[in-house]
Amino acid sequence: MNPAENSILEKPEPFRSILLHIKAVIEDTIPEAQLVYKWRMPCFYLHGKQMFCYLHQSKDYVDLGFWNAAHFTKHTKHLVSENRKRIKSLRYKTLQEIDETILREVLTEAYSVKDKKFYS
Repeated sequence: MNPAENSILEKPEPFRSILLHIKAVIEDTIPEAQLVYKWRMPCFYLHGKQMFCYLHQSKDYVDLGFWNAAHFTKHTKHLVSENRKRIKSLRYKTLQEIDETILREVLTEAYSVKDKKFYS
């Protein structure tokens, strides 16, 4: 089994369910995204070399983080940038908090700006 999948399956509930649901939505929305284990967390890469997003369980929530979120224009009020300069994330404490429409639209926008560079 993929080390990234093992990492997800080892998490306690409700985080395991949240992570599995997000993983399924990412794979359905961005089929070319590949799950890998980097920096001790599950990450999705495009074409094996380009970071797309990461999944991280911390404290009492799950973060779906995006490196290129500075370019996002949709659903910015749902993105958390707490103590981070460039990375923003969707944050979930329960499975019920996940609005799948917003999640899919953020994923689609992240894919549309995947080739843009960081800016401050």
